Amino acid sequence: MTQDETVAVGTDAPSGTRPDGEQGNGVAVAFGRQLKLLRVRAGLDRAEFGQRMGYAAQSVASFEQGRRIPQPAFVDKADRLLEAGGLLVALKEELARSQYPAFFRDAARLETEALELYLYAVSAVPGLLQTEAYTRALLAMRRPLLDEDTIEQRVLARVARQEVLKRWPAPLISFVIEEAVMRRPFGGFGVLRGVFEQMLLVGRQRSVEIQIMPTVREDNAGLDGPFTLITCRSGEQLAYLEVQGRSILLTDRDEVRSLSARYGIIRSQALTPQESLGFIEKLLGEL
Repeated sequence: MTQDETVAVGTDAPSGTRPDGEQGNGVAVAFGRQLKLLRVRAGLDRAEFGQRMGYAAQSVASFEQGRRIPQPAFVDKADRLLEAGGLLVALKEELARSQYPAFFRDAARLETEALELYLYAVSAVPGLLQTEAYTRALLAMRRPLLDEDTIEQRVLARVARQEVLKRWPAPLISFVIEEAVMRRPFGGFGVLRGVFEQMLLVGRQRSVEIQIMPTVREDNAGLDGPFTLITCRSGEQLAYLEVQGRSILLTDRDEVRSLSARYGIIRSQALTPQESLGFIEKLLGEL
C-alpha cells in the first residue's frame, strides 16, 4: 500500500465536491437522517442531545448531515438514548466500512480478518504504525486539500485500523520499511520522535517484526514499489497495490506467488528485526 493512503480513511467533504473523486457517502447520509428523525421525535434539540451524549452540538450536526462518521460507541449510546430499538445499531457495521475511501474498503475488511500481513513501505511509515499526529500531518499535505472534517475522520479511522495489533489470536505482521522513510520528518521532528517510539513499542510485540532496508544496500528487490500481502482465514493469499488513490487487489495465484517470493527476498536484504529496532533507537537518540 502506498503509505499516504495505507492507512487512508475518509468521509465526505462538506462542500459539493468530494475528496479523492469519491461520491457521497450514502451510508453516513442515511444514518444521519435517521439520527435526526429520532432526535426530533424524542423532543431534543442538538445542544441538549449533544450534552447527554457528551458531544458538541456542532459534532451532532456533522453526524446528522453525513459529513462525519460517528464512532461505534456513539451509535450504541444514541440507539439507547433515543430508544431506537436497534435501528441505528443495525447500520454500525456499514458505517465502519464507509469510513474508508471506496478503493480501500475491501482491503480494510480483509486486513481486520487476516492471519498474516506483510507490508513493504517506500513513501511513509505504514498506517498500522502511525501516530495520530503523523497521520494528520500526512493528510494535511494532500493535494487537492482535504477539509478539516475529512482529515479528522480519516485520522480516527486510521487509528481504529490499529486494533488489529491487539487482536487475539494475533495475526503475524511483518513490515519492511525503506530507510529513507525514517528520515522524512513529516509534521516536524517532534512528530517523528513519536512515530519512532510507537514503532519500538509495536516492534517488541511477539507477533510483529519490523525491518529497515538500508539505503546503502547494493541489492534491493523492491524497486517496483510498495505492496501488501494478505493471508486470509481460508489460507488464500492476496496482494494489495495502491498508487495515486487507485488500488488493485490481486487474486491471481501466479501474480501473488511472485510478489510473495519478492517479499521474501526483500526481507533477506533488509536489517534483521533486532538490528532494525537498534537502528530505530539510534535514530531516536539523534533527534
